[in-house]
Amino acid sequence: MNTSPQITPLSWLMIAILGLTWGGTFMVTEIALAGGMPPFWLAASRIGFAALLMSTIWVFMGRPLFKEKTATADKCNLLVIGGLSSAVPFSLLAWGQQYVTSGFAGVSMAAVALIVLPLAHFTVPGEQMTPRKTVGFLIGFVGVVILIGAQAFQTTGASFETAGRIACVLAASCYAVGSILLRRLPAAHPIGLATVLLIVGAGLTIPIAFIIEGPPPVPSPHILGVLVFLGLVPTAGANFLRVLVVRSAGPVFMSLVNYQVPAWSVILGAIFLGEALPNSLLLAMTLILIGVGLSQYGALRRLFKR
Repeated sequence: MNTSPQITPLSWLMIAILGLTWGGTFMVTEIALAGGMPPFWLAASRIGFAALLMSTIWVFMGRPLFKEKTATADKCNLLVIGGLSSAVPFSLLAWGQQYVTSGFAGVSMAAVALIVLPLAHFTVPGEQMTPRKTVGFLIGFVGVVILIGAQAFQTTGASFETAGRIACVLAASCYAVGSILLRRLPAAHPIGLATVLLIVGAGLTIPIAFIIEGPPPVPSPHILGVLVFLGLVPTAGANFLRVLVVRSAGPVFMSLVNYQVPAWSVILGAIFLGEALPNSLLLAMTLILIGVGLSQYGALRRLFKR
């Protein structure tokens, strides 16, 4: 049986949808924040809705999570990964977007692939840094410095603007560390794994939101619709699509989404929210994407030759 990745026109359509969906998430988050939703309850609501939907589906599927008996260390890793893959980064992004634009938040997510490089060099066998990867990392790192730097945006006057920028980059770092730890887990059903991680995320964010912001506010019908959308479409629904792409076309093909998300976040923020597009932001995005492209050049070349 041929188990090699099969890239079809449907594969291209799916990653195009994923790029637009995830790129637009930052704009929708901005709308929820502007509608009075506090950031930690925003993150908790998004993860909670997604966990509820995924749990319902997983119960009906009735599949075991791991193919073999798992060690206690792996179960502990699930708790850590659940925090790093949803609870912490979603909270950081929601808090940070109070002080930066949605375009900035989207561009910062392009740094995930760059942050993974040095981490994988020391922790994942066969993922050592090569001269080309090192050059790509350095170019992208310059882009990240420009992104965070004092001139990354024309000043908005927000007293926590720099802290908001750092929060967005820290969220990207959480995704990077989480992805490294995820590789070290034993074989697991992808939908079941995503469900467990969302449950862990909900179990962390809901108590934290209570402690920091008190009881949840009663959102207007419009904002409630925004929260349901965030939980069901870019969190739960896109997770299903991601699983389909990885299982059918392979993880390298899936990495092409990294090039779309920052572009869509900038475009949608400019069109629908009237966000400014300073040259420093566009320069940072260009450098980061060039760095990601160089670091993944070998894999991308094999992908398109196939």
